[in-house]
Amino acid sequence: MSDFILTTESPADLSKEYYEETGIPYIPYHFQVHDGELLTDIVGQGMTEKELSDMMDQGVVPKTSQPNTAEYEEFFEPFLKEGKDVFHVVFSSGLSGAYNACVAAVEELREKYPERKLIAVDSRSAAPGFGLLVDEVYNRYKKGASMEDLENFVLSERNHLQHWFYVTDLKYLKNGGRVSATSAALGNLLNICPLMYVNPAGELKVYEKVRGKKKIIGATVDKMVEHAKGGENYQGKCFLGHFNAPEEAQKVKEAIEARIPKIKDGVRIFNIGKTIGAHSGPGTIAVFFWGDDRVDLK
Repeated sequence: MSDFILTTESPADLSKEYYEETGIPYIPYHFQVHDGELLTDIVGQGMTEKELSDMMDQGVVPKTSQPNTAEYEEFFEPFLKEGKDVFHVVFSSGLSGAYNACVAAVEELREKYPERKLIAVDSRSAAPGFGLLVDEVYNRYKKGASMEDLENFVLSERNHLQHWFYVTDLKYLKNGGRVSATSAALGNLLNICPLMYVNPAGELKVYEKVRGKKKIIGATVDKMVEHAKGGENYQGKCFLGHFNAPEEAQKVKEAIEARIPKIKDGVRIFNIGKTIGAHSGPGTIAVFFWGDDRVDLK
């Protein structure tokens, strides 16, 4: 095990059991379901993903917020006071301003603790894709990799971490301002499911609009075969995330494993947490794996 602390953030969407097993500390994000009531997104505590999903089904439009610079300082400082260095993996700068707040905190703390090392690196990843990156960083960390080794790994390999998402109800993207009310109504009427991906900058982009749930599962698996390292012979890890859609997630898992049978440890299913789920909505499915370089596809 390396002689520094590895830390991350709650939108990595790893499970409570994962954090307990690895001992990785994380900084939580925040969300609101009622004006003035700020809730902390602590994994496995408080409001569940299903409870938030049910509220969204009833018309609640939640809001989310990232940690500010002061919160990052409060998170890091106890480790530094104990004489420990810190390597921190941050949520995608293409989806949040958290990275800028984190960097500001790091600069302040480096001046306050000049004898300590504090490195924060942009994952350009989200949801269990962010978690898959953290998982690989942790595997290297426990084998003794240095902070510089881990930084070089993230910077060189984050663009090989493929993210493919789809949603089954456009009203939640409409509520979040990502599609117009007219587009959402027409899309739902025609049973349209947008297939999305994360580009090299860590931004969420729409790839195509697929009509029908059966077709969207097939289209998602096709994209994994196209982009995974080794295609149908892919032997790396695959994390699958869902927001209150366990049956749909199981169908996608089975479809992937039927097509790509050599996945290491099989497809692992995780809940998409409240920070991401508040924007994408119930019925979101996301697949993450190691593959070719991300590119802007449109």
